[in-house]
Amino acid sequence: MKPPIRVLHFADVHVGMANFGKTDPQHGISSRIVDFLARLDDMIDFAEAREVDLVVFAGDAFRTRSPNPTIQREFAERVLRLSQLAPTLLLAGNHDLPLNAAKASSIEIFDTLALAGIWVAQDYETRRIGTRRGDIVLGAAPYPMRARLLAHEDMRGLTIAEQDEALKLALIEQLTALAQQAQTLANDDAPKLLAGHFSLEGAMWGSERGVMLGRDVAVGLDCIADAGWDYVALGHIHQHQNLTHGQADWPPVVYSGSIERIDFGEEGAAKGFCWVELRRGRADWQFVQLNARKLLTIEVDCRDSLDPTQSVLAALEAQELRDAVLRLHIALTPESETLLNEGQIHRALRRSGLFHMAGLRKDIERSTRARLGKSAEELSPLQLLARYFESRDVDASRRDELLTLAEDIMRRR
Repeated sequence: MKPPIRVLHFADVHVGMANFGKTDPQHGISSRIVDFLARLDDMIDFAEAREVDLVVFAGDAFRTRSPNPTIQREFAERVLRLSQLAPTLLLAGNHDLPLNAAKASSIEIFDTLALAGIWVAQDYETRRIGTRRGDIVLGAAPYPMRARLLAHEDMRGLTIAEQDEALKLALIEQLTALAQQAQTLANDDAPKLLAGHFSLEGAMWGSERGVMLGRDVAVGLDCIADAGWDYVALGHIHQHQNLTHGQADWPPVVYSGSIERIDFGEEGAAKGFCWVELRRGRADWQFVQLNARKLLTIEVDCRDSLDPTQSVLAALEAQELRDAVLRLHIALTPESETLLNEGQIHRALRRSGLFHMAGLRKDIERSTRARLGKSAEELSPLQLLARYFESRDVDASRRDELLTLAEDIMRRR
């Protein structure tokens, strides 16, 4: 029996995300961007130690479609290192592709330079790739951009829903063609792997909704799960998940998830990549968790406390704060607020080895809530913003994220 082909599957690197950081003097970029690069380095070390045969990057290299040169350089160094280990697929995601199909993508430079061992997949295509442990048939399904898939279709007069349906049908047609091409190329015992950057119906979304570029369509799981692939390596959705878990007749259809936490919506989410040992008809795989930056929310109710400062300090001491990003929410009454010593709390935080303070929010309970709603003069800017979000029925978790960002902006002014 042939040895399995060892595949590294990762996605949604989003180099350039800089939430909750400051400039790193050594690199000249945000310390949070350094986090994302460190996760890449850890992953590459893992793949090198285990003699990777094929690298599949399932899309979204950068935060924006036009990354700055420093960030491009840092990502390129790591791509070159990967390509020296094994053949490397760079699949175009929605954050990589420009809206104008005539413009270059953020990863197209690797194709222009014709670097050995790197395939930049911006079109729907299937290839047979040679690796040190045998050939593999690899299908590439980049993000379905309207300007590309529907370039020759007349969309005039169609509703948005009708345009979305046309895009969905065009994507299904492309996926069907890829499966047919793979069947022809895998005429022996070569395993077949599909790499895609798109949404599947039934997948669980994460914080990518807040940074998504473009309008999304989703296709049904059956259009790829029963198409004869041995493993389906997906990007685009940041939450790691296997959509065919427990279904023995279908191959693993896996979103590897993003490699680093973006915001507090991912506070408890595991981040990492997938390691796959692939044979024809069998995929043994595992999710490898990376040491992503810890995001931590601490809520302290001091409304009935006689010493709110000590109550907060005790709550802080109960948590491991070193190298964490923290947001602190303190519930107070007007009386307990006067007893709170914020200076003492900030000094304790500085001693804790905290990586970044994302925000300290005081929620003050008023005795007459109706008066609060009428008298804007009594409210701080942050409280006014919170009232606005409440009036607009913004979801509570999303409201907390927005208030944390607003507080950070106000602090920098």
